[in-house]
Amino acid sequence: MHDAEIIASFLARDEQAIKEIEKKYGAYCRSLAKNILNRPEDAEEIVNDTLLAAWESIPPKTPKNLKTYLGRIVRDKALTRYRALRAAKRGAGSFELLTELDDCLPSKASVEEAVEAGELTSLIEEWLGVVPKDDAALFVKRYWYGESVNSLAEEYGVSPNRLSQRLFALRKKLRSFLESKGVTI
Repeated sequence: MHDAEIIASFLARDEQAIKEIEKKYGAYCRSLAKNILNRPEDAEEIVNDTLLAAWESIPPKTPKNLKTYLGRIVRDKALTRYRALRAAKRGAGSFELLTELDDCLPSKASVEEAVEAGELTSLIEEWLGVVPKDDAALFVKRYWYGESVNSLAEEYGVSPNRLSQRLFALRKKLRSFLESKGVTI
């Protein structure tokens, strides 16, 4: 089923929409959640919570890109779960992934304000459009999909240390780009 048909099913309040999302995007959602949490049981729960959140939010929302919409819900829920687990000192996921971008993004309050206005997202998308495609793909794989440095290093045929240096350079470029656009870091 195409995304437009799935969204139409949601708008018609047809429960088949949930089954279609699970069939089409379940593995994608599980992968995102698992990359953040490193706990399959929590990832499965996040996917179920995401399906419920999609059901509750469509309508009134009508996402333009269903996969991205679901990805954002999964990431938000997985990061919330990660923080709760970490606060409870039970540990989970990769704290490294969440802290790598701290040096090139504004403070949390500023990020929330900018994201609400769509400005930060637009600026990052603009930056991804000007960096080489290979660098943009690496950045998205690491910071959107949460893939590990080791798996990316293997994919790119370099050592994890070399890949970490490349990611560091990309973060520096992002920081410079954002500062040049007036974002206070």
